[in-house]
Amino acid sequence: MKTLILFSTRDGQTREIAAFIASELKEQGIYSDVVNLNRTEDIDWTLYDRVVIGASIRYGHYHPALERFIKKHLHALEALPGAFFSVNLVARKAEKRTPQTNSYTRKFLLSTPWQPTLCAVFAGALRYPHYRWYDRMMIRLIMKMTGGETDTRKEVVYTDWNQAAVFAREIAQLTDNAPLK
Repeated sequence: MKTLILFSTRDGQTREIAAFIASELKEQGIYSDVVNLNRTEDIDWTLYDRVVIGASIRYGHYHPALERFIKKHLHALEALPGAFFSVNLVARKAEKRTPQTNSYTRKFLLSTPWQPTLCAVFAGALRYPHYRWYDRMMIRLIMKMTGGETDTRKEVVYTDWNQAAVFAREIAQLTDNAPLK
């Protein structure tokens, strides 16, 4: 059996985190399929013994495909042990890096019918040179207001890879009988 790792990304950092988790799981003898949630239609759920979904925030919202996916596949998601991780720049601040202290993740968990067993919040990446002009200016404004990096020539990866490795180890222990965290 395998782990299904689905991701929804805007600029690629969530995909990188999903691939990193898959790599960490492989070191523990657990194989994974890493799939873009926005580009998948049919999933053979019988191939998997656990599911992980990662999604990024842009301008305070997850991609609408996340909610559609969960509604469409809710019964399959509920049948498997599951984990969710959120990726956002607010989490660059350590005190905003838990499901309890990250407002986006907290709101998601309160509103979604899917209740994953595990949840984590990771800081994303700031990639100014790759953004369109409008996004670059809007994100720069948000970063200025929140005390973040404003040099639009820079790229900064805020992701704590040790935190992601710990989350992968927790996912490896995820079974039907795992207690809620």
